[in-house]
Amino acid sequence: MRSAGGVIVMAKLVKAPIRFLPQEWNYSNKTHYNNAEVQRSRSERLVAESERLVDEIENTTRKTQRDVNKKLEQRIEEITYWKKELNTKLDELIIENDLLLAQKTRLLKALDKLQEPLCIAQQCLVNRENRVGIDLVHDEVERELMKEVEVIQGVMALLQRTLEQTDEQIRLNRSAQFYLEKDLKDKFTALTVDDYAASMTNNTPDISYVANVVRIEGNSVTPQEWIDFTNTNIVKADKQKNSSKALRSLIDSILAETTNDVLKQNEAVNLAFKFRIQETKDAKCKLEVHLNRVLSEIAAQEKNIDLLKKTIMDKEGPLKLAETRLDTRTKRPNVELVRDPAQYRLISEVQEITTNVDRLRETLGQAEMELKGLRRNQLALEEDIQVKENTLYIDDVLNSNLRKSISVNYF
Repeated sequence: MRSAGGVIVMAKLVKAPIRFLPQEWNYSNKTHYNNAEVQRSRSERLVAESERLVDEIENTTRKTQRDVNKKLEQRIEEITYWKKELNTKLDELIIENDLLLAQKTRLLKALDKLQEPLCIAQQCLVNRENRVGIDLVHDEVERELMKEVEVIQGVMALLQRTLEQTDEQIRLNRSAQFYLEKDLKDKFTALTVDDYAASMTNNTPDISYVANVVRIEGNSVTPQEWIDFTNTNIVKADKQKNSSKALRSLIDSILAETTNDVLKQNEAVNLAFKFRIQETKDAKCKLEVHLNRVLSEIAAQEKNIDLLKKTIMDKEGPLKLAETRLDTRTKRPNVELVRDPAQYRLISEVQEITTNVDRLRETLGQAEMELKGLRRNQLALEEDIQVKENTLYIDDVLNSNLRKSISVNYF
């Protein structure tokens, strides 16, 4: 073998091409053959591996895309299901809230309608304060009227509390409705996004690379948390719907019971008025009967007094005659002034007439006293009849007409 230095020297000296031995030539050729074969084999394996890898990746990509599409479809179905549930609950809650609003309107109308019977009951009490004399009595009508005022005021207080409870339930219903609508809005957006994502293909024009997209958002939730959130909204809506139904049923019951209470008391007051008016009419009739009797007796007593006076006057003649005769007979002379039977009878006549006149005058005095008593009774009876007429005007005219304007159907 040549040394490297010798070759260099020969090249510098002779400047001739390098010469190789046949063995070197053969070795070089074999080396190139082997290297080429190795490289070709490696390349063939790489091509085969590349083709296999391409097929594998293509299959994996397609499988993954199919799985992703399936997952998106499942997600869309899940969102659609919960969206349908939310829509159902929202519709039910809206209907229930409308029904509760209708009940609130009934409560407001009931409160408004109760103002009239309350004012009438109070006005009846005020009117009855205008009764006078003995008729200004704390009777059954007054007790029933006061009870009616208490019943109506109690009913109004109960209805007012129920109205406040209804307002609070309406607020809770609307709160639950708000969360359902918000959840529905979010699900509609999510469904739109996922529908669009599911509709994309490898050939969709607006697909592109997005930087830093492979990540989990910090505010994201787990599927179970997502279900729990929606289920909580549905459960809350169900709870408020059931509470609202129970309240509507309670309102129906309250309106029915209070209507019955008000009507029952109204009937009690009217019945008390009916009995009291009849009682007053009967008393007035009896007073009028007694007044007529007293007037008749006054007339009879006046005739009696006139008769007594006339009789007393009529006795003046006989008394004067008897006294004149006695006086005349005193003029008889001497022994003729005798106490004869005629003298004694004249004396007896004067005494008799005087006694009878005294008795007549005493009777006249008694008759005049009785006449005064009768006239006092007349005035008392007439005054009491006027009291009864005033009472009847108040109860049978003013108050009865007022009570006729009360509507029987309050609510």
